[in-house]
Amino acid sequence: MKKDFFKYQAQTSPHPLAIEIASAKGCYIYDTSGKEYLDFVAGVSANSLGHNHPKVTEAIKNQLDSYAHVMVYGEFIQQPQVELCKLLAENSPENLNAVYITNSGTEATEGSLKLAKRVTNRSEIIAAKSSYHGNTMGSMSVSGVEKQNSAFRPLIPGTKFIEFNNENELNKITTKTAAVILETIQGGAGFIEPKKEYLSKVKQRCKDVGALLILDEIQTGIGRTGTFWGFENYNVVPDIIITGKGLGGGMPIGAFMASTEMMSLLKDNPKLGHISTFAGHPVIAAAAVATVKEIIKNNFIKETLRKEKLIKKHLNHSAIKEIRGKGLMLAAILETPDLASKIVLECLEEGLILFFLLFEGRAMRITPPLTISDEEIIKGCQIILNNLNK
Repeated sequence: MKKDFFKYQAQTSPHPLAIEIASAKGCYIYDTSGKEYLDFVAGVSANSLGHNHPKVTEAIKNQLDSYAHVMVYGEFIQQPQVELCKLLAENSPENLNAVYITNSGTEATEGSLKLAKRVTNRSEIIAAKSSYHGNTMGSMSVSGVEKQNSAFRPLIPGTKFIEFNNENELNKITTKTAAVILETIQGGAGFIEPKKEYLSKVKQRCKDVGALLILDEIQTGIGRTGTFWGFENYNVVPDIIITGKGLGGGMPIGAFMASTEMMSLLKDNPKLGHISTFAGHPVIAAAAVATVKEIIKNNFIKETLRKEKLIKKHLNHSAIKEIRGKGLMLAAILETPDLASKIVLECLEEGLILFFLLFEGRAMRITPPLTISDEEIIKGCQIILNNLNK
């Protein structure tokens, strides 16, 4: 299988980890030799409830027994879609009461940008340097790392970039600006949290000039950072939010949310202003409903903050310069990229899955399932410390 993987499957990096997967359950992944790996990455923050969660699996099977894809999104009334939209709205601020489900986070980014332009009749977008919002052309256009973008230019024009957490650059947001799009916590840049009141000051500036604030909650949302939405930690309510990753319990999904008044603009002038064939696929929507209900019901959200403290307690080492992020969206920052890469690969050999961040080479990603136990946290931290002590 490994030979065929390299021969037939398009590669996304020069050196993939290339574990041959046999099965996965809970916080563990098993390869074809029977080796067990403790998963500290959760499919890059996607497997909120771990692997093969019984409630998610049951929801998928039950929905398959009824129907799968039946019609392009938004035409037929399908219970999983409606239930998911209602569930998200009920757990969001009042102005975020209309949901457009998509197939992925990057598609949600695209939809949010279109919506902002439609609402404001403006074209300029302000984004942050070192940001990441996805890999389609529109999403790359608002992602602020030129090394990643340069090979694919020209991208969509009209984007300007500001430095995250720099209040002195907020005057770049003007009456020409349709929207400011920011990650609530910058992911690829190294899990950079907004400084005190930064996001609320951005929101106020947007309000002053008639622009919208879009917050990318693809990683921070659905309980990973100690509140249902990450922005709840920072005293701000955006005009539009984007979600994905952890929403589907391991299934591919995204969504963007705004007010009913705003979202209704996509249905006319022109009609079909935003359409998607497989968006809101009922099987995936059913998995998302089960995921969100399980996260809320079992108090996993508040538990992320306690588990954050436990990780920080057991990852006390001179080689770890800091641990950034919030809840179970953490990055351990080491002295050099070479050391970070070495530790990730050595831990993999010892049965612990860690991963990298896009633009911060010194970081080791620690984003385990929200279901991870204290014992599993301590076990994983000990493997990291053992390798740092070699």
